[in-house]
Amino acid sequence: MNQVKNEETTDAAWNGLYRIGGAAALIAALIFRRWLAAEFMLLRSTGIINSGPSVVPSSVVDWFTLLQTHTLIGLILLNVFDLVNYALVGLIFLGLYAALVQTNKSSMTLAIALCLVGIAVYFSSNQSFSMLSLSKQYAAATTDAQRSMFLAAGQAMLASYNPGVDYQGTGFYMSFFLVNLAGLIVSVVMLRSSIFSKVAAYMGILANSFGLGYFIALAFAPAMVFIPLSVSAPFLLIWYLLIARRLLQLGSGVLKREAQ
Repeated sequence: MNQVKNEETTDAAWNGLYRIGGAAALIAALIFRRWLAAEFMLLRSTGIINSGPSVVPSSVVDWFTLLQTHTLIGLILLNVFDLVNYALVGLIFLGLYAALVQTNKSSMTLAIALCLVGIAVYFSSNQSFSMLSLSKQYAAATTDAQRSMFLAAGQAMLASYNPGVDYQGTGFYMSFFLVNLAGLIVSVVMLRSSIFSKVAAYMGILANSFGLGYFIALAFAPAMVFIPLSVSAPFLLIWYLLIARRLLQLGSGVLKREAQ
């Protein structure tokens, strides 16, 4: 009797993670996708959006001016919504861990660890809200000394994270690398699972492999870094949708997790 009760409690815990992970994957695919700033600039360049800068700011003054005149656009270009995306990715990986831990516990433990470290690094390196706060203080400053102080603080932040220049800070690269590597590991584990289809596994492998290809392009052809990211995007979208479908099915009891 106690064993049955323990199994029911465990299943209930897994079901909660499945539902949360599935919902997070759906939201990440349809709303809070990564690289929303790039999508905004594409729409701006084609004239679909007529408000905001035509190029991403690079100087402190330009960032402060944008944040004061178009706060939401400034935050988008500072990748503030990537914070939401990374948080959702963490929830997705928790659901995937619950579904795949019995397939390969060591690989899934490594993947979830890499993912969570990557997320923590990104949260610590993204300067969106700090730059917004500094821009407000800069606008309210009444002396040149105060303005110079806020400009210096903003420059220090941009030194570690500035979407307007070709090379970002270490935190950005490290977080992106770790999350993509974790996704690649999970996708390989999916190939051995009876829960996820081969299509889902291969979509994940392609999405995360092209994501990692960003670093090859960055090292040897910086002008082409948009190519691996652009190629990765549709595969990542499909992967998230397939993950969402399977995890939500698991959470509703339509599918059963692999037997221990």
